[in-house]
Amino acid sequence: MSYQPIENYGAIGNMRSVALVGMNGSIDFLCYPTADSPTVFAALLDEKRGGSFRIRPELNHRKVRQQYLPETNILLTRFLADDGVAELTDYMPLSTARNQPDEIIRRVAVVKGEVSFEMLCAPRFNYAKCTHTARIEHNCVTFSPQTTECPAMALHASIPITTDGQNASAKFMLRAGQQATFIFGAAQREEGRPEMARVNERFHETARFWKAWI
Repeated sequence: MSYQPIENYGAIGNMRSVALVGMNGSIDFLCYPTADSPTVFAALLDEKRGGSFRIRPELNHRKVRQQYLPETNILLTRFLADDGVAELTDYMPLSTARNQPDEIIRRVAVVKGEVSFEMLCAPRFNYAKCTHTARIEHNCVTFSPQTTECPAMALHASIPITTDGQNASAKFMLRAGQQATFIFGAAQREEGRPEMARVNERFHETARFWKAWI
């Protein structure tokens, strides 16, 4: 991994916080739950210790394009190569509903060919000054920091994931027309966990919100 120019990052947000998403598919900066809170990811500042959440397609000689969907803050990163085309969609859900959870939704899809991916979610709380534990249950990894300054976070996935020390990881393959979804946000009790079945609905709610607001 190496530092990217700041212009290689797109910003997604929900009017409370902002995450920076690189053209390599890595979230390298996030303060949570608000923009002035301690960091969860800060590889933008320290690539070795800062922490990041990356989803990387294994495509040779790829070209990358990054853009926002029209009139929204929904970010699309497209990876193009002779042997496949993949798209990564990143956003923080918004709607007119009250008590909207502060989450990041990441959905990767293959448009052409067959593409292998590597996912690594490696939070490092409070500018990497705070250690944490990682516990997995039913394709959900809960990251519990050893401080009251930072809330416990959880990563939910539509594919099998594993833990490796303090991190969550996965290697998976998708064919054209297939997709995988990851939801990262504050850890919730069982009844409050995000529903993968509602991801499409939340995507459209977020798009409508931005178009109405802009």
